[in-house]
Amino acid sequence: MNKSDQSSKKNFHDETAAFDGDTSNLNVSDGDILIKNGRIITVDPQNRIIDNGAVLIKSDIIIKIGSTAEMAGLNAACVIDAKSGIVMPGLVNTHTHLPMSLFRGFADDIPLITWLNDYIFKLEEKYIQPETVQCGTLLSCAEMLLSGTTTCCDGYFHEESVAEAVKKSGMRAVLGQGVIDFPAPGVVEPSLNVENAANYARRFKNRYPKITSSIFCHSPYTCSKETLISAKQAARDIGVLFQIHVAETKAEQEQMRQQYQTTAVKYLDDCGILDQNTLLVHTVWVTDEDIEIIRQRGSSISHNPESNMKLGSGIAPVLDFIRAGIPTGLGTDGSASNNNLDLFTEMDLAAKLHKIHRYDVGVLDVLSVVRMATIEGAKAIGLGDITGSIEIGKKADLIILDTHKPHLVPMYNPISHLVYSATGADVKDVIIDGKIVLNERKITTLDLDSILIKATEFAGHLIM
Repeated sequence: MNKSDQSSKKNFHDETAAFDGDTSNLNVSDGDILIKNGRIITVDPQNRIIDNGAVLIKSDIIIKIGSTAEMAGLNAACVIDAKSGIVMPGLVNTHTHLPMSLFRGFADDIPLITWLNDYIFKLEEKYIQPETVQCGTLLSCAEMLLSGTTTCCDGYFHEESVAEAVKKSGMRAVLGQGVIDFPAPGVVEPSLNVENAANYARRFKNRYPKITSSIFCHSPYTCSKETLISAKQAARDIGVLFQIHVAETKAEQEQMRQQYQTTAVKYLDDCGILDQNTLLVHTVWVTDEDIEIIRQRGSSISHNPESNMKLGSGIAPVLDFIRAGIPTGLGTDGSASNNNLDLFTEMDLAAKLHKIHRYDVGVLDVLSVVRMATIEGAKAIGLGDITGSIEIGKKADLIILDTHKPHLVPMYNPISHLVYSATGADVKDVIIDGKIVLNERKITTLDLDSILIKATEFAGHLIM
């Protein structure tokens, strides 16, 4: 890692981490929220599990973790009885296109390039405007809250409208303005796409406490070398994450070899794109040399198994990423290519897919998968210091699962249940930044009925 990489990473964290790690000024004799009688899955460095455990939250910070018995004398304004349910870090979705929930199920079972060129790009040109972006984003946020996701990383157009909607939901997020070399929603002149993204990134970098901006280049085949270099430089200058789809399909890899006589990853590296603040999405068709380059540059990966399967893209060598020490998180991709945002489903599929792919039942064990959906995902998008695990001093982003259900009883190994048995519908409470945003399956920050009505009305106008 060179000096510029270290500096860029530091700047990104300086702007996103509001907590400085000092709990000395917090009174641990009381708190704002006390969660008790839970099975605490910490996903901390020791992967501790605390049976009949408790977590004390003061303001937006976790200030004490222990057994319910030893914390019995503590007071809190709000006491939540987990009733032996699982208490764990909120899930981290490392790749979304939030407004695309409005296109869910519209054009299924079509190859990626045809799907993009003949359907999605045309739909976006006709229907994607600030008001529809807000509608789709609110729909996606509601779905994620109801399935235990507390943090997401998004890339789309009209991202300022995405940010306003995410703010309403109370979620934590990294939100990237899209860049592409043809007219896009909100930017009809392609030559202005990078400038537009940079302006957005500057304005929204620190506008809201739980949201940081990002720049998202669609892919190496839709962005020229000049666009890629310019967009990455803007991200470096502003100190934000740079996202890009890469090596998603075999056709893309073959195109890169024919056009540039190299792989997609090496092409990006030759352009100076890869560093600690670069998130590579999909990375299915990569070589051992590609993986080593990614490792050396300190870049991260978002693995999207459901989308990759549905679009017939292939199976990413995730085990090799993890063994190389590359931060690798789970992502759902957009609802138009998944078709849901439930990371519990994503965990289950990821674990099983790679076992059959390698013909090895021990591959991608349940703990590794849970870490991908929490702390490793947080690390991949630059937020590992503040969320993704239950640790003293971290932001209070937690979820509680109701385990008094037939498909979760008996419970010999709670980590196994999270991957193979639980679903998003088992999440009953969600806390983000110390605020209860889902209480007994009811969203406290959004009017769900209104969102569903507006999304249904939109669908009525969706005519190709």
